[in-house]
Amino acid sequence: MSATPSHTDYDVLVVGAGFSGLYLLHRLRSEGHRVRVVERAPEVGGTWYWNRYPGARCDVESVDYSYSWDEDLQQEWDWTEKYPAQHDILAYLTHVADRFDLRKDIDFETTLTGAEWDESTSVWTATASDGRRYRARFLLMAVGCLSVPKDIDLPGFDAFTGRVLRTYDWPEGEDLAGHRVGVVGTGSTGAQVIPALAKTVADLTVVQRTPNFVIPTRNRPLNDGELDEIKADYPDRRVRNRTHPAGVFRDDNPKTTFEVDDAEREATFQERWDGGGINFLGSFADLMFDQAANDAVAEFVHAKIDETVDDPTTADALKPMSYPLGAKRPVVATDYYETYNRDNVRLVDVKTTPLDTFTPTGFRLADGTEYQVDTMVLATGFDAFTGAFTTVDIRGTGGRRLSDIWNQDGAKTHLGLGAAGFPNMIIVAGVGSPSVLANMITAIEQHVEWISRLLDTMRSEGYTTIEAQEDAQEAWVQTVEEVAGMTLWPNGDSGSWYRGANIDGKVQIFMPYAAGVVEYGAAIDKSAANGYEGFILS
Repeated sequence: MSATPSHTDYDVLVVGAGFSGLYLLHRLRSEGHRVRVVERAPEVGGTWYWNRYPGARCDVESVDYSYSWDEDLQQEWDWTEKYPAQHDILAYLTHVADRFDLRKDIDFETTLTGAEWDESTSVWTATASDGRRYRARFLLMAVGCLSVPKDIDLPGFDAFTGRVLRTYDWPEGEDLAGHRVGVVGTGSTGAQVIPALAKTVADLTVVQRTPNFVIPTRNRPLNDGELDEIKADYPDRRVRNRTHPAGVFRDDNPKTTFEVDDAEREATFQERWDGGGINFLGSFADLMFDQAANDAVAEFVHAKIDETVDDPTTADALKPMSYPLGAKRPVVATDYYETYNRDNVRLVDVKTTPLDTFTPTGFRLADGTEYQVDTMVLATGFDAFTGAFTTVDIRGTGGRRLSDIWNQDGAKTHLGLGAAGFPNMIIVAGVGSPSVLANMITAIEQHVEWISRLLDTMRSEGYTTIEAQEDAQEAWVQTVEEVAGMTLWPNGDSGSWYRGANIDGKVQIFMPYAAGVVEYGAAIDKSAANGYEGFILS
């Protein structure tokens, strides 16, 4: 490149226009940085644009799954339900983009294919699929943790000649009423889409590889006056959220599971179950630290499955036995277990009888049983944390590819913010940070504020580049592993995407930081206070 650093097109190139990208654009632009956002979708929203499948809903309360950085915004927006549906979140983000005039600095339907660091000019050059090129001092990756679906790994799937729908890119207005439908996947997405489809399709066949613990949502409309009370309490509520490890206040029980008698333990589980949502995980303080405690709560959920599901064989198949509750992403859904009592719904447990192959009109099990479907719905998960990075040709110092490094050594970062060998590339709420183990909005705001402070410091003190030190990066990766090792999270069965185990050949390291946003905030603030310790500023 012939351009000098003073003639870069932008100060900051942001990849992604979801919650992270929109806040980065607003904040950095208001602080005088020249910012451009590229987004492959035709609209803002990130994961909430793509995941339009029936039943899509957030498992964090609507009033907390929203920005805290503008008082007028949080006072003027009216949420209608306790847990927001996909279309409500997308409407909110569309409103944010309009209200703060963000669209003028976003290039929609623009897919980044590569980005290369020029050591001579300290500038990133990024290339889009349509040939457009962007030059910027900083490359901010606001791509989300769950934005690239995993490859289809179903035996003989190419033989199926019916319709295939993937939940991450659901056709707008799609109606499967009267169809014979198969669903593969019973994670968070599957547990939401299965009850929704069951109400309209003629026949629903659920293909389950691993059962999940599903906590009832207990969603409801917000009561009269309830939202007004919340809005009046917003300043204190936001503080409570930021001072809880999960990034959202939970009424956690300080008692441990076995310091109470059987009656109190059962009553506590029941009260939390009736209340619904992630508060169930706060039933006792040791559920994610003591296996016996976790066994007790798992036994409670197993009993609830027995109470709810009429057919004993189906109920047994729905009970997770191979991992602790919470060690995989907790699933929160509405009427999931009740759905298996419907006459038009059947569960096919391929752990008991393996899937042999797909056929032109459905699929066949190893015992020869065949199932006929018109449409297959794939809710089969994501290449979590890394997919949005390794599918782009990102080249750092010496032309080294990030995909080569992460595919060989695992996804390593320092403080979840930077990767050694990739100056001025900053990651937002992804691998090495609390991310999916917390309220993502709290985590995102924490990151954006740190990045804002960093860029202001670099500008005022004349620094050009920042890069993670390799030894600091290795130490942080070890810290993330050690913290996870103090909990039951690493015991999430052989397929946990927290470790990347759901992707064949992916290097397995525990990717989210399990200590939560409070400890994490202390770590990144300490680095900043000590001259961005663990990073090289030049």
